[in-house]
Amino acid sequence: MPGVTSSSPPSGLPELPRIRTTRPAASSKETAARGKVGRAKVQGHTKAKECECDDSASSARHMSPPPQVDPEPGKRRCSWITANSEPLYVAFHDEEWGVPVHDDRKLFELLTLSQALAELTWPVTLSKRQEFRAMIDGFYDAFSFEFTDKKIHQLSKPKGTTLLSEQKMRAVITNAKQIRKVVHEFGSFSNYCWSFVNHRPVTNGFRYARQVPSKTPKSEAMSKDMMRRGFRCVGPTTIYSFMQAAGIVNDHMPCCFRFDQACRQAKVDEKDLRAERRLSSSYSEDSEIKVSN
Repeated sequence: MPGVTSSSPPSGLPELPRIRTTRPAASSKETAARGKVGRAKVQGHTKAKECECDDSASSARHMSPPPQVDPEPGKRRCSWITANSEPLYVAFHDEEWGVPVHDDRKLFELLTLSQALAELTWPVTLSKRQEFRAMIDGFYDAFSFEFTDKKIHQLSKPKGTTLLSEQKMRAVITNAKQIRKVVHEFGSFSNYCWSFVNHRPVTNGFRYARQVPSKTPKSEAMSKDMMRRGFRCVGPTTIYSFMQAAGIVNDHMPCCFRFDQACRQAKVDEKDLRAERRLSSSYSEDSEIKVSN
């Protein structure tokens, strides 16, 4: 055509018509439908993952070991008594620890066991309690001139095994000697020990185990006086353990079932001691009257 330049290829072949490759704009209805399908796929994928997580968590719960349960769930104890605690240790907590003791021999035994804690734990010490008692009775009943090296060796190895180091063994012997002097001065070792708390057990009522101290001013005072009298291995920490075990201090936690029991037992013991003192005072007065007549 005139005035129109030809754009045909040099080969003289006619130009092929151009084909439209872009898709026409979709209507609003089609767009909304596609959006719903996409969201449905995403939600389905997410739910599948959640199901997989639930299944894995469920299988993990089934594979994990069951939690340990207290054999006596009705009894709440101090937090340091757990389901893994040794039965002897639990029994000691439930029956002896924190109960007021006024027998001299028993006090000497608890003092010796408290000294052993510097080398042994409570469970280990309690597992060897019969051997300790045999040793303690031998030292307590023996006279000063009987404490020869041979005697010490025999008593320190009741079953062929050494219970304590030589330093602790010498301390037990020395303390047995000093207790006799204390009894001569105070009438009993019990009167001496309980005099530091005015013959009334101290009830602390700590709510948490971390609040229980390792020593107190009263244990420091008793420790200092015992050292002055010649006792050995009686530091304030050892003495506080002794005071706890002998019931001079009630450190059961208020949530423990033994807390109230120990408090009630202390009141009963206090009444009994008052009655004994009244009887002894009346007896001494009667004796004085008879002597004067």
